[in-house]
Amino acid sequence: MEDNYTVLARKYRSQDFDSLIGQDVLVKTLTTAINTGRIAHAYIFTGIRGTGKTSTARILAKALNCLSSDHATSKPCCECENCRAIAAGQHIDVMEIDAASHTGVDNMREILDAALYRPTNARYKVYIIDEVHMLSASAFNALLKTLEEPPAHVIFILATTEIRKVPITILSRCQRFDLARVPVETLKKHFAWIAKQEKVELSDGANELLARSADGSVRDGLSLLDQAIAQTAGHVDEVAVLDMLKRTDRRTVVDFMRIILSKDVSLALSKLDEIYNNGADLTMLLNDMMEWTHWATRMHPRIGIQNATSSPYTVDQREVIKQINENISLNTLSRIWQVLVAAMSELQSSNNQKQCFDMLIVRLIHIADMPSVQELLKQQTAPQIQAEQKPEKKELILNSSEELADLLQNSREIMLHNYYINNIEIIEFVDGKIKYFDRKEDKDFAKKLTLWLQDKTGKSWILERVITSEHTPTTNETIKTNVEADPMIASAMNLFEDAELINISK
Repeated sequence: MEDNYTVLARKYRSQDFDSLIGQDVLVKTLTTAINTGRIAHAYIFTGIRGTGKTSTARILAKALNCLSSDHATSKPCCECENCRAIAAGQHIDVMEIDAASHTGVDNMREILDAALYRPTNARYKVYIIDEVHMLSASAFNALLKTLEEPPAHVIFILATTEIRKVPITILSRCQRFDLARVPVETLKKHFAWIAKQEKVELSDGANELLARSADGSVRDGLSLLDQAIAQTAGHVDEVAVLDMLKRTDRRTVVDFMRIILSKDVSLALSKLDEIYNNGADLTMLLNDMMEWTHWATRMHPRIGIQNATSSPYTVDQREVIKQINENISLNTLSRIWQVLVAAMSELQSSNNQKQCFDMLIVRLIHIADMPSVQELLKQQTAPQIQAEQKPEKKELILNSSEELADLLQNSREIMLHNYYINNIEIIEFVDGKIKYFDRKEDKDFAKKLTLWLQDKTGKSWILERVITSEHTPTTNETIKTNVEADPMIASAMNLFEDAELINISK
């Protein structure tokens, strides 16, 4: 019978500190602690999946129990009985416990009771509790006392992807190590080395795609590489990986964003139809558009990271992004980012992702055409500034009652004009002051006329009302008398018996 195939993630699992990639700070701290004899009684490793938490725990267990030395060593041999048994997960004194399936307090009590006994074949009895955040509250409480003061021969190593769910009382009793996402360049070198060991052709473009799709996880990247090798029979190129991931190449994404920002709705929707019909995953396309927006923002002239050599784009693609950035603002990129982030949940919950994406494109083009907040503020404040810059109104001088009557009539203040010429006897009239008698005693007349005169002439007026009439003619009566005294009007009046002048209009 042929041997069962071992997946790459297990076959190339790190076996010592030297082969643990992307965790230089962790490796330096642990090796120094082991070499100086400063070994803690409890450790907790946290980080995203596939960064080496469980592998580091096994390596630490081997370092503590390797038989190549009479004490703990930072360079386990990986050949002795203890090292081989720990690597295979079969050592009697190194127990790997899955907290997800041992969540109860009874499970924890069994472990703690067994911890009291000395190790059988090793220096230390090591308990590796994976996904420790899955323990129940009572199980954590049972662990507390032993975790703080365990027997001298016991080492606890906890691992979790959800450090916030671990009680602070547990964290305070452990040395904490945060495993970082493995950089893309480090993953690429690792994948290239594995491809060489496996005698597989792996192109640079395919390697780049796999490393970035891994999102900092070595295990995720190796799983993708395993799948790509199986799909291509050992000839992994960029086209095959794009097809496997249902992902659009970055050249297409850059061109697609250029079309969107050109505000051509018809062309943008046609391009989307073409991408969709070629089998692209719309969720991946949305991620790629978010990636483009992020890097376009970082490369914008207002921020100043012009070269952006760490970006996933080629020199030609970066040049296109630079040209696009010359015609758009940071505000536009920020609004695009907000719409794309909101669209992620919409797309995942939609029954028809294509329709959802069509509307997303229309929305993006619409917001790209919107003015910025600063431009809107300028539009609103410009009329106000212009109004403030207008020259002050020149004061208007009125020298007679007739001039005031004419101004009221020309300003179409009909009611005020009629009341003034028919009921007001002007006793004294100088510019800024009127002394008068009101035949009908309208209490609001003075207030209305004062406000109107202040607005029209640009200065304050004083209206003084007397309570006794001096039998001064009103403005209308004065005009009528002057008209009747005109020889031409008098001659006309004499032509008709009992003729009477009723109204005079200008």
